[in-house]
Amino acid sequence: MQKTAVSWVIYTLTHSTFMLGLTLFASQFPSFLFSLIGGVVSDRYDRYKVLLATQIASLIQAVLLAVLILLNHYEVWMILALSVALGIINAFDVPARQSLVYNMIKTKSDLPNALALNSSMVNLSRLIGPAIAGLVLEKFGDGACFVGNAISFIAVIGSLLMMRLPEYVAQPHPKNAFGELREGFSYIKRTPSIRFVLIMLALISLMVLPFSTLIPYYARDVFKGTATTFGVIDSFIGLGHSRARYSGLAKNGDQLKEDPVY
Repeated sequence: MQKTAVSWVIYTLTHSTFMLGLTLFASQFPSFLFSLIGGVVSDRYDRYKVLLATQIASLIQAVLLAVLILLNHYEVWMILALSVALGIINAFDVPARQSLVYNMIKTKSDLPNALALNSSMVNLSRLIGPAIAGLVLEKFGDGACFVGNAISFIAVIGSLLMMRLPEYVAQPHPKNAFGELREGFSYIKRTPSIRFVLIMLALISLMVLPFSTLIPYYARDVFKGTATTFGVIDSFIGLGHSRARYSGLAKNGDQLKEDPVY
């Protein structure tokens, strides 16, 4: 919802497709820069505490954004700055959140199902989130959309505080963080299958996915639509992604259970 609302607010303010691209860059490039460090942090420290810290930081970012919009006293650079802050937070949040699934599962043979459920949940939010955001933007205004996003973090943080995970046991790390990073790159270099997947993901992210950045322009200026139009179009992208991911999981689920490396 926040991503959809930010894109719509920026385009409404500037009517510039360049600013749409800059907004996406502001939120994604910090994640690219710091995600490797985020992965190392998740390996070296308690993932639960890392995730709790990032969710609290995300709540603060969401509240600040909501207050700016509600007070109607904001400029584009302020939204961009908060987008950069969210990108940095996500660089530490995503590795901790994804790897925490392993710690949550008592019976490790259930891990493939847990990963499938987690993936389905994420993609379901990509499906319904933009549509809800579009309706809220049109019916109640952008302030209500950002307030709703901020309130949602209360449920997330509350759920984390209610979790009872096995006690964290610190693992010895004879190498420093940079040594572990070099080790990770060396592993990728000598593992062609992983290297190929990473290169393909990089190419798709660079050449294919950025088209979604221009959806506000098409929704408003080409199709003469409203925020709801934008939300529906954005949701259909999530629908395609969800179906592809679910199909792949359904096809490979049994194979994953038998794969000792997995």
